[in-house]
Amino acid sequence: MVEQNLRREEFIKHNLPLVHSLCKRFCGRGIEYEDLYQAGCIGLIKAVDAFDSAKGFAFSTYAVPVIMGEIRRLFRDGGAVKVSRSVKELYLKITRKKGELEQKLYREPTVSELAAELGVTAEDVTEAICAGMSTVSLTVDKDDGVSETDLPCKSYEDDICNKVMLDSVFEYLEEDEKMIVKYRYYNYFTQSKTAKLLNMSQVQVSRAEKRILLKLRKYLS
Repeated sequence: MVEQNLRREEFIKHNLPLVHSLCKRFCGRGIEYEDLYQAGCIGLIKAVDAFDSAKGFAFSTYAVPVIMGEIRRLFRDGGAVKVSRSVKELYLKITRKKGELEQKLYREPTVSELAAELGVTAEDVTEAICAGMSTVSLTVDKDDGVSETDLPCKSYEDDICNKVMLDSVFEYLEEDEKMIVKYRYYNYFTQSKTAKLLNMSQVQVSRAEKRILLKLRKYLS
């Protein structure tokens, strides 16, 4: 147990530069660097404890959205995050490239595939996706001053983490299973429409879908 704890601490220390690199991108936005770094370290520890190398993807790819989630939590408490122009431009490129690759691959591209096409790192892609899903704040001028109302927004950091994990097991599916997943969970088609496109009955699609979900749960568990 002692040796395991020592290895964990060494692994955390080894990845502290990743926390620094992410924190530096948020400098000068109203929160002290020490607070950013503390939140980032919390995210790193969460990522270390939850990471499973058997899933087949790099730790940094998994850790970035978890660390970003903790850092962004600070900004959600005090206001919106100011996203740099370069990150905004990368997000737009990702959106366009994603559509192109979906037409080419007949499925949603993985983070790694998007990174390779755009000539950037998987971490850059993940950060841009996170930045593109910002929180919403309404500022209203009233007679007694300015009032701000924060609207509850879905946490896309969790979605991204789930997407990264799903990408890692997608390869284990047969081609017909991949098409069912694509139509049902990426294009949000009904079972009837999916059955028509794949020349199957709705009952066949329903049974196949249950079988596929069990297989995915097995690989992700």
